[in-house]
Amino acid sequence: MAAANLLSEEEFSCPVCCDIFRDPVLLSCSHSVCRTCLQQFWETKGSQECPVCRRRSSKSDPPCNRALKNLCEAFLESRSQRASAEFEVLCSLHNEKLKLFCLEDQQPVCVVCNLSKAHKNHNCCPIDEANKLKTSLERLQQNLKALEEVKQTCDETAAHIKCQAQHTERQIKEEFEKLHQFLRDEESARIAALKEEEEQKSHMMRRKIEEMNGEIESLSDQIRNLQKEMEHTPKEPEKVSALLINVAKHLSSLKFRVWENMQKILQYTPVTLDPNTAHPHLHLSDDLTTAECRPQTSLLPDNPERFEVYPCVLGSEGFNSGTHCWDVDVGGSEYWALGVIRESESRKGSSVWDSVWSLHYSKSSNEYWISCPGQADHVLTPTEKLQRVRVQLDWDRGKVTFTDLITSSHLHTITHTFTDTVFPIIYSYSSPVRLLPSWSSSSLHSTL
Repeated sequence: MAAANLLSEEEFSCPVCCDIFRDPVLLSCSHSVCRTCLQQFWETKGSQECPVCRRRSSKSDPPCNRALKNLCEAFLESRSQRASAEFEVLCSLHNEKLKLFCLEDQQPVCVVCNLSKAHKNHNCCPIDEANKLKTSLERLQQNLKALEEVKQTCDETAAHIKCQAQHTERQIKEEFEKLHQFLRDEESARIAALKEEEEQKSHMMRRKIEEMNGEIESLSDQIRNLQKEMEHTPKEPEKVSALLINVAKHLSSLKFRVWENMQKILQYTPVTLDPNTAHPHLHLSDDLTTAECRPQTSLLPDNPERFEVYPCVLGSEGFNSGTHCWDVDVGGSEYWALGVIRESESRKGSSVWDSVWSLHYSKSSNEYWISCPGQADHVLTPTEKLQRVRVQLDWDRGKVTFTDLITSSHLHTITHTFTDTVFPIIYSYSSPVRLLPSWSSSSLHSTL
């Protein structure tokens, strides 16, 4: 307490927010900054620099400066006590301590004032009791304000749910309209082909009938002229094949053929992004496969699943067994991270990376590194810049493997015994990061 009194308020102030330190952390350059201020500064800069000297920090999660934290708490307590002592002033009329509080005039008074004409018959109480009532009132007012804020958040969430449902319904209708239009086009094309064949075969039959009529007329003339001379028997009319509609051609495996053509417009992505977890600055594509960091244009509810500090988003499905694989295009992004995160980890604080097994890239430092909970970062040195990365999770064997899809080269394998459900996680600070489809129509045909 004595040491805190010898220092000025400026020496207890954060260089970023200029307020008394709250949860100060110690950087490798010996400067101290509020943890929240540091994380916000790093997100704005896109690199882990000291806000004071701009030296790059070697740790993504600097340790707490406990000595400075204790001094700040002692300083705040001392300042509070001094303020309480200064509050005990004397009555300007009678030079007595203000020990009472007039409830009707709402002002502190001394014992003499209480007996004077000005406050006669007024309800008074000890000033300590009045301070307790004031403190209780302030606490109730704070609780009321907190409840109003929660209600506002609930109202905003309800409005967002309605907008979200309307948007999703519109997307569903658009997707089914595409399928309906495709089926209508297929139906029209097949009916047109049937009509064309019908016209061809009908024209052929008309011409053949005309030829047969001519032959019949000719034979009739010969019969009339040679009724008694039957030396030469006319040949039987030649029957023409392939005149009927080729029904098998139009109906054979019709559903399969239409489904086969549909593969040209369909794609399968093993991981779909969950918009309810996306940071407000992350914009997701309509098919939920692309994440791009943009300024926030619409108000989103602060639901527990949504990331608050880092521009991250999770896959919509968690894994607690088996082997799973997904491919990601990261070629245009300047700062990205891929991996898996424990389901139980909170999305609101700066400690998110304490439960993430991931591969990172930073253009500012031109570095790739592996990050694991409780371990030092492991730097990677790929021969070429990574464009497409495959993430493979073997939950049962406790492995997370990263592979360069362009060169088919192994980058790194993390080993860990998983006990909880984990979700795919994507961090993107600049250009879009896109999940790639696992198969299309060509790959499907190769497996049939």
